[in-house]
Amino acid sequence: MKPIKYFLFIFISIGFCCLTFLQSESKGSLYGSVRKYKNHTVNQQAINRLSEYNVFIRYFTDFSYFEPRHKVNPDFIRALILAESGANPKAVSNKNALGLGQILLTTAREAGKELAKSTTTFRYVSRNTLANLKKNDLFNPAVNILLTCYLIAKYNHRFDGKLHLVLTAWNAGENTKSLNAGRHAPYKETEDLIGKVNGYYVYLLRNKVFQ
Repeated sequence: MKPIKYFLFIFISIGFCCLTFLQSESKGSLYGSVRKYKNHTVNQQAINRLSEYNVFIRYFTDFSYFEPRHKVNPDFIRALILAESGANPKAVSNKNALGLGQILLTTAREAGKELAKSTTTFRYVSRNTLANLKKNDLFNPAVNILLTCYLIAKYNHRFDGKLHLVLTAWNAGENTKSLNAGRHAPYKETEDLIGKVNGYYVYLLRNKVFQ
């Protein structure tokens, strides 16, 4: 699994996280979304809300779900949670996506069964809960964060850590046709999510808020 790559308009490297140009996609509406959110900041209230879930984020990002020694960056999970729910564990979208990571119940159940069949035992979330997920389980921060970490690790592995593809799979579905051609889904909602997560991720990495 490659580290998730994020976008700026310059080329730098920070640790294992590679910043890349948008290249061929930079002239479309995705470029506009990235520009719109590139100076996003995280206020103290949001930091305080995220801090409530720090134990779970640190714990569940410490697993290598698909490749040995390759883990999901906790700041990426924090950025995704901020963009999706504003760190509200009871959030429900107009498409009935639920909880901190805004996960659909059908997606959660598929991921839960995959995790329940694995040999890994997790603290905070039982194998039985994962195998038999119910709607209210997604309002449990530990369950939601575990599923978020697992799914992001899955998409990160499949799409070589490319943020726009990882988040297309997350938002529009991993079988979205554009992904077969290595392109993000050309939906306003998806492009805005990519821009928001990228902006928050850059801010959290640069300012080392949780380090």
